[in-house]
Amino acid sequence: MTIRIGNAPCSWGIEFPSDPAYPTWQSVLDQCAGAGYKGIELGPIGYMPEDPAVLAPALAERDLSIIGGVVFQPFHDADKWDTILDAAKRSCEALKAHGAKHLVLIDSISPRRAPTAGRADEAEQMDDAEWAAFRDRIAAIAKMGTEEYGLTVGIHAHAGGFIDFEPELERLLAEVDESILKICFDTGHHSYAGFDPVAFMKKHINRISYMHFKDIDPAVKADVVKNRTDFYKACGQGIFCNLGQGDVDFPAVRQVLVDNNFSGWCTVEQDCDPSMPGTPLEDAEANRKYLESIGF
Repeated sequence: MTIRIGNAPCSWGIEFPSDPAYPTWQSVLDQCAGAGYKGIELGPIGYMPEDPAVLAPALAERDLSIIGGVVFQPFHDADKWDTILDAAKRSCEALKAHGAKHLVLIDSISPRRAPTAGRADEAEQMDDAEWAAFRDRIAAIAKMGTEEYGLTVGIHAHAGGFIDFEPELERLLAEVDESILKICFDTGHHSYAGFDPVAFMKKHINRISYMHFKDIDPAVKADVVKNRTDFYKACGQGIFCNLGQGDVDFPAVRQVLVDNNFSGWCTVEQDCDPSMPGTPLEDAEANRKYLESIGF
């Protein structure tokens, strides 16, 4: 088993390609490397330089590799197909240029689903026709990433999107061929959705190609579920806590990986609100130390 630990720009609050409040991409690389990580995701396409002649030397200076990239787009919205396709193609080109492996697909947060994050029994569902078109858009990008760019494509469940709860993820996995669509499994989002991350891993470990490590504060989760708090407000309340401080059993997660000879990257993704106490660098350092303490 060879597991490498990386981090991602979302741990520094990077959600969009640009924002005046964001740290520079160079400072994120500096802090990621300084905290002890050897790899980093691209972040939203356009945040880091898309010219490999600019980015590659900066990575090499810091002994960092690009692990993968995320297409966090509204797959649920047929009118946004051109935007989805553009982001996907640009991400694929960047990943191929840096020799990265993982393309991660996430249905972005929908106004129809954000209010019921963490509450599967209340969430609005697509009708069969809308689901089929939604599924086919995901499958089309997965096929492109796999067959045209040689990437490993994984679906990532995310609170507030239409692939959020375990039954939706299971349905998609049953309907899209495994040869083009694997799983990027996020421990925190699975817990937020109200399901058991370790049990899901045991069931689907052979299809999991990539891991995102995220933890969930159980007190905040209980509060936001009880009060029907939407996703964005839950983030502001600190639902995503440092690893080892929440309800995800990371020693058990590690054991599933070890027992199944998992090899590859596991990436820390602590979606953060920059206005919260502490700093992303402190969190990144604490998360790396915690993972080392349990054998990663």
